[in-house]
Amino acid sequence: MKNWKKVLLPLAASALMLSACSGGGGGTTASSSDPEKKEITIWAWDPNFNIAALNLAKEKYAKDHPDVTINIIENAQADIVQKLNTGLNSGTTKGLPNVVLIEDYRAQNFLQAYPDSFRDMSATIKAEDFADYKAGPTSVDGKQYGIPFDSGVTGLYVRTDYLEQAGYTLEDVTNIDWDQFIEIGKKVKEATGKAMLTQDPNDLGILRIMLQSAGSWYLKEDGVTPNIVGNAAFKESLEVYKALFDADIVKMNSDWSQFVAAFNSGEVASVPTGNWITPSIKAEASQSGKWAVVPIPSLKDTADSINASNSGGSSWYVMNMDGQETAADFMSTTFGSDAELYQEMLSKIGVLGTLKAASGGTAYEEADEFFQGQKIYSDFAKWTTEVPKVNYGLHTYVIEDILSAEVQNYLSGAKDVDAVMKDAQAQAEAQLK
Repeated sequence: MKNWKKVLLPLAASALMLSACSGGGGGTTASSSDPEKKEITIWAWDPNFNIAALNLAKEKYAKDHPDVTINIIENAQADIVQKLNTGLNSGTTKGLPNVVLIEDYRAQNFLQAYPDSFRDMSATIKAEDFADYKAGPTSVDGKQYGIPFDSGVTGLYVRTDYLEQAGYTLEDVTNIDWDQFIEIGKKVKEATGKAMLTQDPNDLGILRIMLQSAGSWYLKEDGVTPNIVGNAAFKESLEVYKALFDADIVKMNSDWSQFVAAFNSGEVASVPTGNWITPSIKAEASQSGKWAVVPIPSLKDTADSINASNSGGSSWYVMNMDGQETAADFMSTTFGSDAELYQEMLSKIGVLGTLKAASGGTAYEEADEFFQGQKIYSDFAKWTTEVPKVNYGLHTYVIEDILSAEVQNYLSGAKDVDAVMKDAQAQAEAQLK
């Protein structure tokens, strides 16, 4: 999922007029006396990924349900967050969709802040049918609300031609730790003049990858208590982050377009991120045969860290309102269980789902010539099963707002790592009271 830029989710927003939430709604209040509707509205972002997947599901569902009208409305993720908060704070679901896509990092905010607004899907959706790490964001108190969707499983995309110029093989970068990655990066830059990776210093996505590889997060298991001071994985992740910059192997970027341009133009030798970047890497056809994907690096000194992690991902939620029976049936029979649909989404769009029953098959076994004949989706599917489960909790973006400033103090040398962690912990505790 591409929209990993942070968007704050106010939990204590005041009630606002519903007129602020106009545009795209299709439901009525849950107390409506109208009969069950056969028309539903779905909100999602990204026309080339999530919307495209919805259209495939809609087309397939229509074959057996010609009486159901499904309206798919594209909104930016930030707009969906704002509209949901505005509508739900107003005390009515009027104008809101029957189904909404929510990023996994922020799902618990909605589920816990508005516990009666989302349909309990426990009768039809079983957490064990999906990748284990998806259970945390999509359930509350043993109840399954979300229909887990795409996988944000990570990989280390590498330019094999640059590695070869520096004297390395693909095996040399497989199942390595971040310290080894940095040393390889130094030699690659010396041999080729290319940076090892591109990074926006204000975006902390790579820190999330490091943390989750060790089964750790910004918050403790309760999903509420800040988990910074005393968190060994967090400390090592910060130290590695600074070491990347200190080694002078990072090409700076300041936004998404610069991020993509860095590898499309051949200026970096690797891209450590979620599998959703595959279409962007393949967009530069002239680089076909020069790329491969290996497992993400692990933390060297954190015993629990493994060569598997996650970056991004989202899930579907049915809202507790008129039309929910139709909406629940659509979601459970498509994204919730249809392995063939996931095969089609993978082959046509590149959507890597988290339904275990769909983790194999023809689409996953296809060799990709762009990646030198590697069966990249088969590899990603395997790594998905290994991603450590963590509780993203309620405050991922609140804490990242705090960390953004503190990490800059660390990178500049204004503070050492212990001071940064202590001050971030204190600010988080004060803000989250």
